[in-house]
Amino acid sequence: MSIDGAIGDGKTINTKSIQKAIDACNLAGGGTVTIEDGDYISGTLLLKDNVTLHIAKDAKLIGSSNPLDYQSIDTFEDATGQQRGNCLIGAKNATNIAVTGKGTIDGNGEAFLSKNIKAKIKELNITETEGFGSNRPFLLRFVNSSQIKVQDVHLRQPAAWTCHFYQSNDILVDNVSIYSHAHKNNDGIDLDSSYDAVIKNCDINTGDDAICIKTTSPKPTYNVQVIDCKLRSDWGSIKFGTESMGDMYNIDIKNCQIYDTKGGGIKILSVDGANIHDVTIDGIQMDRVDMPIFIRLGERLRTYRNAKKQKVGSITNVVIRNVKGNARVLDSSRVKPPSGILITGIPDHKVGKITLENIELELPGGGSEEDTMAKVVEDVDRYPEFSFFKVLPAYGLYGRHIESIQTNNVVFTLNGDDKREAQILVDTNTIQPE
Repeated sequence: MSIDGAIGDGKTINTKSIQKAIDACNLAGGGTVTIEDGDYISGTLLLKDNVTLHIAKDAKLIGSSNPLDYQSIDTFEDATGQQRGNCLIGAKNATNIAVTGKGTIDGNGEAFLSKNIKAKIKELNITETEGFGSNRPFLLRFVNSSQIKVQDVHLRQPAAWTCHFYQSNDILVDNVSIYSHAHKNNDGIDLDSSYDAVIKNCDINTGDDAICIKTTSPKPTYNVQVIDCKLRSDWGSIKFGTESMGDMYNIDIKNCQIYDTKGGGIKILSVDGANIHDVTIDGIQMDRVDMPIFIRLGERLRTYRNAKKQKVGSITNVVIRNVKGNARVLDSSRVKPPSGILITGIPDHKVGKITLENIELELPGGGSEEDTMAKVVEDVDRYPEFSFFKVLPAYGLYGRHIESIQTNNVVFTLNGDDKREAQILVDTNTIQPE
């Protein structure tokens, strides 16, 4: 279906014209609305049942710099205490919807940097509350929706998260490229209290988490597959949490490449009550990662959306195998010298069963005699970040408060001298490989 009245001149606001075409397509029983050659500025577009929004190869959909052009769907407060819900493309209670095409969706996130949004609010002569200037728009946001496909498109520079699925199901994200460095809290793909999802063949480069499995409600995230993705992040490439009220389980991640990651390569974090279990991560290549593997069970117990506070959760039946990688030290690295693996529960709540198999990590070394005496804090209710534990007394694996850990062919190689031990286990039971 064509879009009457839309002008791709990079100046005209086309929200009404594009939304009218989406609505008409829906009323006609469904179909495809195509954005063709040109640069089309728009505010919030809401997908409806049975409608595909197709961004053609030579087309670009660009987010408006005017905060008044956006709508909020299912407003909530995120882990940083900021209001969220605005989006460029959204759907709520919709079925059989898609965003496809080889074109680009650009969130124009720099327009929502503090200095720029203040200037815009002054220009429009509005207050920040009126303009929702602090509610930075997500790029794509799907709420309580099903049969969702995002395929082939280039997603760029949102003002907040790039692609958020909340309490949704039957999700496919395939062959999507994401570049998100225009603002902060700029995740790539967030599966939030959602299920039956496949993410494959994606290339994701973000300032915050690349792929994040989370639960900002007590409802679980489960039945998830992540396959053949290339990931780079300044915070965490594959991450569970930190928002972790609902359970996360039946999750398989395989054959992914992680590179140039300032945060953790793999981070599994339950701190708000989630029971994380039956997770398999298999076939991961890591290059130049600050900390390859970080698993944390904690007692922050933050709540979202007025939900009841949970009890401390659990992490068990996690298998990480066939991982090859190397850690690095940069001036910007959060911990120097680094370690390969940190797994820790808290004194009253241990991590459950963890299996590490066929893991080869190359580490830079650099640990001093003083580092061998490092005290590892408990910080049971703090935000779960590996850097808060500072330098560890082991360069390879430091494990603490674990019910059972099985290691088979876990090898650490040093590129320099390191006075620390390769492995230290505290309050931990080990299981010999079968």
